[in-house]
Amino acid sequence: MGDGEELLAVAFALADAAAQITLPQFRAPSLMVENKADGGNFDPVTQADKAAELAMRAVLAARRPDDGILGEEGENVAGSSGYTWVLDPIDGTRAFLSGVPSWGTLIAVNHGAAPILGMIDQPFTAERFWGDANGAQYQRGRGRPQPIRVRNVECLKDAVLFSTFPEIGTPADRTAFEAVSAAVRLTRYGIDCYAYALLAMGQIDLVIEAGLHPYDIQGPMAVVTGAGGIVTNWDGGPAEAGGRIIAAANRRIYADALELLNSV
Repeated sequence: MGDGEELLAVAFALADAAAQITLPQFRAPSLMVENKADGGNFDPVTQADKAAELAMRAVLAARRPDDGILGEEGENVAGSSGYTWVLDPIDGTRAFLSGVPSWGTLIAVNHGAAPILGMIDQPFTAERFWGDANGAQYQRGRGRPQPIRVRNVECLKDAVLFSTFPEIGTPADRTAFEAVSAAVRLTRYGIDCYAYALLAMGQIDLVIEAGLHPYDIQGPMAVVTGAGGIVTNWDGGPAEAGGRIIAAANRRIYADALELLNSV
């Protein structure tokens, strides 16, 4: 097994381990929720978030003990191999605790800064998306993996835009986002990481967000770029550190949206 195949096999094992924890808790009446935020804000975490990341870390301890780990819920591990796994056991915890299947498990591995492999896994719908330099794939249940590709909408006025929150970022970020939203055909909210999967599948054209962490974007960006899309920050720079992110299906849509984001 080559190194790329081994990394993908480990990513599959990580997604499977997380699903064993998250699925029984999804829509469970006994789900326990904590608030990580101060000052009246709401940043939820559930016992499923924590337990799923522990299960994922156990897989890495057994199969990739020399690799580093960057996870949302646990301590960072430096590692010695040069590889780092970036884990978000439940991206979209608000959706998870509300019973909405737009959440997902996000997995990436990088060898340096940018991810070389990424995965979005939605165990409730049994959908798995992954991408690397060789392309992007989609699998439903035990079906055969199928290649996926972004679509080629040429004009921003025909594009579909997704974002998680209407109240995106700062007031200035919101104003910039609204400039793009006013120029597209349709804007939708609240789809969490599943929006990036839809972009990679050729269902939508843009995802624009702010305030992301590395574990929020590294898995999705590898899937989107593997499918032929573009992912950067709002300044046109690398996206792997998070922050203000734009993901686009093609260079034309990207350039037009980026110009609007930076013109306000």
